[in-house]
Amino acid sequence: MADASPSEELSPLLDRLEHAASAGVDWIQLREKDLCGRDHASLVRRALDRLRSTGVSARLFVNDRLDVALAADTGGVHLGENSLPVAEACRLRDAFLSQRSTQPDFLIGASCHSLESAIAAARDGADYIYFGPVFDTPSKVQYGPPQGLDRLANVCRAVQVPVIAIGGITLENASQCIASGAAGIAAIRLFQDPADIRPVMTRLRDSISA
Repeated sequence: MADASPSEELSPLLDRLEHAASAGVDWIQLREKDLCGRDHASLVRRALDRLRSTGVSARLFVNDRLDVALAADTGGVHLGENSLPVAEACRLRDAFLSQRSTQPDFLIGASCHSLESAIAAARDGADYIYFGPVFDTPSKVQYGPPQGLDRLANVCRAVQVPVIAIGGITLENASQCIASGAAGIAAIRLFQDPADIRPVMTRLRDSISA
């Protein structure tokens, strides 16, 4: 039996991405860390084509790969703690965009796990910050115990850029993050596990606006 091609292997991911955008997810982050540059760029282009086909304005972010994100004209890049420093990423972005006749709306975000790192990221030019883990979650165990809502609120008060709460976000606690000052929430399991994301989005909007 022949091995599946990269295109075949990534089709479920692209289907899920298109479904998320159609369901009303505003930002989508591609976190394919094991792909080489060529395959990563190909995936991003295909993902952008899928998003455009939905006719909605979901913004696509690329994890870590500033070069791929800029070359594909995505909505931005998201940097982890071990990624390119925020200040350097901003410098490279601005140099790249200065050569363009138009100025795309390209955001640089950073994951932060302390008040100090959040303040530093905002100072260095980050357009937004992921802060967490706010609640307990298996995917963020390496970042220590949950930060909690009080620390989330402290970060939101300390920086002048949007703060996105991440880590253990559920339908039951998302509204607490917004009440603490977060501009939004980010999650993996919340959007990845359900077969249909539409009811999740409806309940999220209802809980946040209540």
